[in-house]
Amino acid sequence: MPRKPRYFLPGVPVHIVQRGNNRQAIFFDDQDYHAYLQWLGEALVKYDCSLHAYVLMTNHVHLLITPPKKESLSRVMQYVGRRYVPYINHTYRRTGTLWEGRFKASLIQDEHYLLACMRYIELNPVRANMVKTASGYRWSSYLANGRGFTNALVTPHDRYLAIANADIERRETYRDLFRCHMDEEVITGIRQAWQTGTPLGNDYFKAQVEQMLKMKVGYAKRGRPTINSRNEKGL
Repeated sequence: MPRKPRYFLPGVPVHIVQRGNNRQAIFFDDQDYHAYLQWLGEALVKYDCSLHAYVLMTNHVHLLITPPKKESLSRVMQYVGRRYVPYINHTYRRTGTLWEGRFKASLIQDEHYLLACMRYIELNPVRANMVKTASGYRWSSYLANGRGFTNALVTPHDRYLAIANADIERRETYRDLFRCHMDEEVITGIRQAWQTGTPLGNDYFKAQVEQMLKMKVGYAKRGRPTINSRNEKGL
């Protein structure tokens, strides 16, 4: 069965998910997280991409990135993979693939869905019962977006900046979003979008994407999530 094509558009945010092969770990020690973030930072600079949110989980990563060119995201992921995989194999004396196939990706409509996607990403450790609050997890962008900690990797998106004019007020408003649980329907919609590679947005956004790409992009399946997706904690 042929692989479904991926598509990116300049200036349109993309939610990227990359998982370890067979759900196996891709991070084993603090130095691994630091190494991944270092190479990710280099790739972002090299290909002029903006990272708005991220989380590094034990066996997968989530990234929310806006590319300047349609090929930029693939190059970022290739840059990181070509350095991180040999590093892991050498450090832990292992061989073979680290990733579970190609990374998955979904275009995000910024006006209505970008903040929800940021919450979805930064709440991953909470959904996985690793921490009680997003601020308790080191390896995500929440401390930058919600607490104002310096993080050279993170570039605030215009939609995030529009929350409030002042930095303190903006962070307070952003933190308020995390004081209530995300609606399960929203979580399911975001999850199905990246799993199927379809845009996350309303019908108008999807029609715009198809017009710009001059191709049909399809729609995420509707209805209840599958058994597998319901059981995948932290995704």
